[in-house]
Amino acid sequence: MPQYGITLLSGGLDSTTVTAYAKDQVDHITAITFYYGQAHSKEVGCAGQIAGILGVDHELIDISFLSKIAWYSALTNPEHFPVPSERSVEEIGYGVPITYVPLRNTIFLSLAAASLESQVLHAIEVDAVDVSSVTASVYMAPNALDYSGYPDCRPEFYEAMKNVLALGSKLWTEYRVPIKVETPIIELTKAEIVALGMKLGAPLEYTWSCYEGGETPCGTCDSCILRAKGFTESGVPDPLLKRLSRT
Repeated sequence: MPQYGITLLSGGLDSTTVTAYAKDQVDHITAITFYYGQAHSKEVGCAGQIAGILGVDHELIDISFLSKIAWYSALTNPEHFPVPSERSVEEIGYGVPITYVPLRNTIFLSLAAASLESQVLHAIEVDAVDVSSVTASVYMAPNALDYSGYPDCRPEFYEAMKNVLALGSKLWTEYRVPIKVETPIIELTKAEIVALGMKLGAPLEYTWSCYEGGETPCGTCDSCILRAKGFTESGVPDPLLKRLSRT
């Protein structure tokens, strides 16, 4: 059965774990990393390294124009909107923070689905692959438990997007092949994500979660705090910090 998949790989803990999971689920997997004009490209570099270690095809796609459109965010416009720091876990889970990038996951998912649909339509219409045996899946790494309050990380958002992709795609309209949206860690705690990543052999020591782009993680932004919480609760030292301490 020809199985086609795209996994969105930012270079962070969550997306690396999902990519390690996705590569064992489908025959043809491509990891996509978007450069969307974010304040630093540290994660982007990590993503390429991680894809190489995992042995998956990798595409870096420049959509840096997005920072001109989705400018109301600390991640695309840090000069005007500083990244919050030293917030408690309780504060992090309340409200939508300024690190939210307007409709980022909506845009990412649409672009990934378009790339996947092109690949699968070519397989059906040019390579004459039997349509009855084809599957198409986009793998993403939202998390609705230990997360920063982003609305596009909720299960109901992805359920709605599945319907949108069906209604708007030739793949479903003509061939009745759904574009599946797989979110395997959406209901896991950060500690459970760490445990899954370790079990899958994901190269967590090369992941970057910090909203800042320094030589070492800042340790005070929301993402660093949630990452530290996950490793502490899992009882496993953060392998990134161990690796950096040796360099």
